[in-house]
Amino acid sequence: MKALRVEELTVRYGTTVALENVTLDVEEGEILAVLGPSGSGKTTLLGAIAGFIDVTAGRIWIADRLVAAAGHSMPIERRGVGVVFQNYGLWPHLDALDTVAYPLRRQGFSRHEARARARELLSRVGLAGLEGRRPALLSGGQQQRVGLARALACKPRIFLFDEPTANLDSGLRAGLQTQIREQQQQTGAAAVYVTHDPLEAFAVADRIAAIRDARLVQVATPREIYARPADEWIARLTGPCAILSAQVIDESTIRIGDAELSGVSLHGFDRDPGEVRLVVRPEWIRIADDGELPLRATVQSVTFAGAETVCLLTTATGPVTARLAGEVDLHPGDAVSWTIVGASVLAASIRPVVTSS
Repeated sequence: MKALRVEELTVRYGTTVALENVTLDVEEGEILAVLGPSGSGKTTLLGAIAGFIDVTAGRIWIADRLVAAAGHSMPIERRGVGVVFQNYGLWPHLDALDTVAYPLRRQGFSRHEARARARELLSRVGLAGLEGRRPALLSGGQQQRVGLARALACKPRIFLFDEPTANLDSGLRAGLQTQIREQQQQTGAAAVYVTHDPLEAFAVADRIAAIRDARLVQVATPREIYARPADEWIARLTGPCAILSAQVIDESTIRIGDAELSGVSLHGFDRDPGEVRLVVRPEWIRIADDGELPLRATVQSVTFAGAETVCLLTTATGPVTARLAGEVDLHPGDAVSWTIVGASVLAASIRPVVTSS
């Protein structure tokens, strides 16, 4: 049984299409990240699953229950969802303990039982000792953990996270991402996690659904979507890359301009040789002294980033970014040589080579 099934879902606001013909599913215990820019439809999808937004067409099942269809909407409190909002969504007049106890009281627990259970949940998310604080006296990270504890109190079949770390600094963000993953695994509930940040999607998700202009474009594991993006838009969405024209000679040999490169790990190439567009990630680039490798370039900029150095190269094929381990002795204006050790073939770009007879 699927934790969530969405079939041919469409949501319209008048003549504006917010979602169009979206079909996806989420397995029990799985986290699906919905990744896309602002206005792509990802928050609308979350709202339709939660019951905040009516659907125009299509159907949504949570477990084996139909919760939404055109003209049908199960009340939010009966859907078995726990929602964690971007803006925390806490009541300013309630302290942390009563905030988490509230959904337990709605489930029929006595005041004493609800508060005891709420105390356990707050301790579980690292807030023991802060039960009596109202939102104004909690940091952003603490408020978000109160929201997570409140969602846990609902004993949801599925968690719905609406960019829950967007308002946090990087240190708090990483900690909360880990905590979300741990709590979701402990409960065994599925989760849909909306984000615009690919690194966040990679960190928390089992699969990623990339959405653009109200439509799903690709659903795949983080490794698959990074190494084999469906198109150039997804390639750029999921991380820095260069898009290069090349000719594939065989499964590990390509030609760029007049240079032939061998030993290239080609992701997504399963057709006849031909002209292609390649996605090349910064870590798939090697750099050496001028003349040592097949391609030539000039260093445009060098940025030290702690464990790595990022180099922007000016090449005959256009700008290329390389990510190198540690600190390197390179400077703007240096002549270097470079090659590609890995690349992903954009499927729609393959054009067979035509040879004259």
